[in-house]
Amino acid sequence: MKIQVTNLGALEQAEFTLGDMTIICGSNNTGKTYATYALFGFLESWRECLNVIVPDDPIRKLLAEGSVVVPLKSYVEEVAGLLAKCCVAYAAKLPEIFAAPKERFVNSTFSVTLDESHSASNMEYGMTTKSAQADLMVLKKAANAEELVVTLLGEKDKVSIPHDIIAKIIGDAIKDILFRHIFPRAYIASAERTGAAIFRKELNFARNRFLEVLSQGDKKMHPLELLNEVHEDYPLPVKRNVAFTRELETLVKQDSFIFQKHKEILDAFADIIGGEYRVTRNDELYFVPKSTRIKLSMDESSSSVRSLLDIGFYLRHVAREGDLLLIDEPELNLHPENQRRVARLFASLVNVGIKVFITTHSDYIVKELNTLIMLKQPDDRFRTLAEREMYRPIELLGSEKVRVYMAQEGLVMAEGAKRKSRCQTLVAAKITQEKGIWAKSFDDTISEMNRIQDEIIWGE
Repeated sequence: MKIQVTNLGALEQAEFTLGDMTIICGSNNTGKTYATYALFGFLESWRECLNVIVPDDPIRKLLAEGSVVVPLKSYVEEVAGLLAKCCVAYAAKLPEIFAAPKERFVNSTFSVTLDESHSASNMEYGMTTKSAQADLMVLKKAANAEELVVTLLGEKDKVSIPHDIIAKIIGDAIKDILFRHIFPRAYIASAERTGAAIFRKELNFARNRFLEVLSQGDKKMHPLELLNEVHEDYPLPVKRNVAFTRELETLVKQDSFIFQKHKEILDAFADIIGGEYRVTRNDELYFVPKSTRIKLSMDESSSSVRSLLDIGFYLRHVAREGDLLLIDEPELNLHPENQRRVARLFASLVNVGIKVFITTHSDYIVKELNTLIMLKQPDDRFRTLAEREMYRPIELLGSEKVRVYMAQEGLVMAEGAKRKSRCQTLVAAKITQEKGIWAKSFDDTISEMNRIQDEIIWGE
């Protein structure tokens, strides 16, 4: 899946392909977070931006006969067109995603190009629609079938469902059949996650905004206008982080597939934070350091414990195979040794079926990923080295799974232009199994520091 953007924050024109592990590096204010937030926003909103029209004929037949077969071939043939319209609708939502003025996104575009190999025919689908009183209808598609079967539940003469509701239910099912296997379920850890960990109970955006406006006694505002202001005050990823931390008491009642199948990953995470998180029945959140009975609140805990809080709960309670985990600056507040451990954790997640997308300034993370890639080579020397340095097989990475982009100036061919021009973009880094990732911006900075220190020590 390839994403293309224009005039998005600092990024004038850029594209990137989503890999099993995707990394965007670069200096501050070069567009890394813009690309991340825009991708997350799309994965959260594509269903509402996608418009699938269901004609009246199958709906009338369903109500008359109690069952109908909806052919999918015409929808499959229109996937590219449906997706293009979806991207246009999503681009109009960018001010809402970023909680920023509309003027900032007047010329912004966001588009997605799918691999030709994607097909919906082999997907199996099943869903039952319910009301408060009873089940209404069941929608099913068998694997390798090219039609959706919709059946009313109960006596058809007594079913009273508006046509537009039926059209929406069938349309939503078709959206899922066409795209759900392509667009992963996304979870994001924004750079603001540390504050969300400390103030998780106090952070209620809607309440805070209402109080702020009500305190302005001379300001008259229609209730609907106020609700819109509340909705748009904070970027979508920040709101999702806050909502996640406020729901921990509920989340701890479920287990992720990582807890069920890959507890060694949770053990590695516990080594990084040096303990474990606990939530009491009264929704009190604590951190318990290893080999102690001490319970520390979040404001008593280290900044690294706070910065990894939501990632820890995601891994233990929420993660599903096929998810996309996006993390803005995973190195926040982490010692270099723990930055290396986090890189190994990400590689393990990739190898058990979770896609990882990060932005980073950390040379330690990128260099450790280099090591994990190079140690994957099929040679006894590398296997022996990996064992000696205590790298586990689950942590080693195939280079084909990794995509790395540098947010920097580069030469880009604009649409309709006759030659390339220089602008802020994303430049793909070269990656090989033998030499890993070539991250020039980090290498140049380190070389300059080494040069200065050599001259201090040895003279000109």
